[in-house]
Parts: sequence; structure tokens; C-alpha cells
Amino acid sequence: MNLFDSHCHLDDEKFNIDRENVIQHIFRSGITNLISAGYSLEGSKQGLELAKTYPQIYTVSGISPNDIAENVENIKEQIRQIETLAKHEKVVGIGEIGLDYYWNKENKDLQQFAFITQIELANQLDLPIVIHTREAVADTLEILKTHPVNKKGVFHCCPLNRELVKEALTLGFYISFAGPVTFKNAKNADEIIRMVPDNKMLIETDSPYLSPEPNRGKRNDSSNVIYIARKIAEVKGYKEQDIANLTYQNTCRIFEIQENDK
Repeated sequence: MNLFDSHCHLDDEKFNIDRENVIQHIFRSGITNLISAGYSLEGSKQGLELAKTYPQIYTVSGISPNDIAENVENIKEQIRQIETLAKHEKVVGIGEIGLDYYWNKENKDLQQFAFITQIELANQLDLPIVIHTREAVADTLEILKTHPVNKKGVFHCCPLNRELVKEALTLGFYISFAGPVTFKNAKNADEIIRMVPDNKMLIETDSPYLSPEPNRGKRNDSSNVIYIARKIAEVKGYKEQDIANLTYQNTCRIFEIQENDK
């Protein structure tokens, strides 16, 4: 059985005290590969260092809407540095990027500028994107329609929003499920899982956050991605290993990673 955590944050400070032990635990637990995703300039640098160190780890580099600078010129400088990082062979996408109107409502124009500029960077480098969207569905979809992404990409930890998932699939994007689909109070989870075709699904932990049941409330890590696979298998009526294997193949496909390249 192959298991690919398509989105985690091993660079996060919550792993500072025992990062090496966590990584060894992850791979002992049967995880085949993972993508340690950047969301800030520093996190993107650390993600690349981890990817250089471990053959099983890949990374995506980008500035999230919650980590952009306070003016256009400084955002441009952040993205120039992301461009330098993203030319490394272990960087398989630009992300996470997007819009977040939950945490930041006062800088929508800057968020949109950073999102569009990083889409342009992804097209320039011929890379897919990894999208973060929160309470910004309409603007996110509008930007993707008016600024097409050549290599498409994935909605990470995708909100359980029918219209978003429908439109994202129509545009050619992949949908990544994380811990919230296992929560007992998750609305629409089963319906949304059924909406997504087998060849467009990814699984992720978004660790160290959003631990799935039965570990909700604890620090998350990539070994917990099995619980997301298990939930999807239950809903779709598949074997757990079938979901693990097909999401592994999907992740390798969208990020152009050689299968079983460990």
C-alpha cells in the first residue's frame, strides 16, 4: 500500500523540539512520500531544505494570503525569492497561495495581487499551484477563470462547499481532503466525497493542524493520513488500500513525481 500525504507543514514550529523523531515515525508508519508545503518565505526555505535532506519528501513554495507583505513592492520581493527557490527540482508546485477573508478582510486587493502574481509565476515555471481559500470562494474562482493556470493544481484542505467543488472540478483542479472530513460534526462531508471522481482526489493532513478522528485535538503528523483514506473508503465503498493507492497515483500525476521514487 502506498500512502502520500500531499500537504503538511513539517517546517512548523510545533515540530521544533522533535522534528527528526517525527519524520522517522512517519516513515516507519508506512507513509511512502509527503509534500511539506510552504506558506511563507521562511517556511518555503525550510521546506526545501527538508526536501533536499530526505528523498521521500517534496515541497511546494509560495506565500499564503496570511503571510504576504504589507505593500506591493515587498510582495514582489517575496515572490522573486520564491521564484529562486522554485527552480529546484524538489519543488513540485507553487503554494500554498490563494485568498483568506476569514483572518484578513482589510487587504483583499493585496491578497488578490499576490495570488495572481504567483499564478503567473507557476505558469512561467510550468508548475501546478496549491490553493488555500477560506471565506473567499467567489473571488478565488473568478481569479482562476480570468487567470488560467496552465498546469492546474489542487484545492488543499478543500472547504466542504458544493459550488466550490463543482466549479473547481469543471476548471480541471484536484480536490484534497484533510482531517475535517472525519469530524462527527462535518457538514456535507459524505456528499462532497462522493462528488469527487476517483482520479481527482488527494489526501492530506495539513499537519500539525486539523488532526483527524480519532486523534482530534492532538498534534497532527503525516502518519494520520491513513484516517482520511479510511473515511473516503467507507463513503465510497472501497478498500482502504485502494484509496491509498489511487490518491498516491493522483498526487504523483499532478505534481509530476515518479511513482515509487523514494
